[in-house]
Amino acid sequence: MPIEPSPTGDPAYSLNLPRTPESAHAARHLVSSALDVWGLGDFEDAAWLVVTELMANAAMHAHLDLVRVTVTCRGPRRVRIAVVDRSRRMPERHKAADGDEHGRGLAIVEALSLAWDVDRLPWGKRVWADLGDAEVTL
Repeated sequence: MPIEPSPTGDPAYSLNLPRTPESAHAARHLVSSALDVWGLGDFEDAAWLVVTELMANAAMHAHLDLVRVTVTCRGPRRVRIAVVDRSRRMPERHKAADGDEHGRGLAIVEALSLAWDVDRLPWGKRVWADLGDAEVTL
């Protein structure tokens, strides 16, 4: 898995994957490899949950057969996980009732990340979440 600079110049790993639920395993492997290289293994549990939820949303709602997963080192203790797909449909937060199988993914992403958002692209979207140490303000 070659490292490549992101458009911002930050170190990043990325991988095109089939748009299937089973691809979450490969996405988690990509995340683990990147975090290991950058010495950020303590973020692995949260990062696995975030990339799994982002991949699940893409598998369920996107178009075409591939999605792109990117893990970018944004600073000494900051990492961004993003999933790009070819659907212009924006993710929606739902309030899941007890016993619902779906509807908690974005709430999980929000709870585990410092920030998350969606970048509209001409042909789809990029859903991303930043993980890292919260900054302490005095």
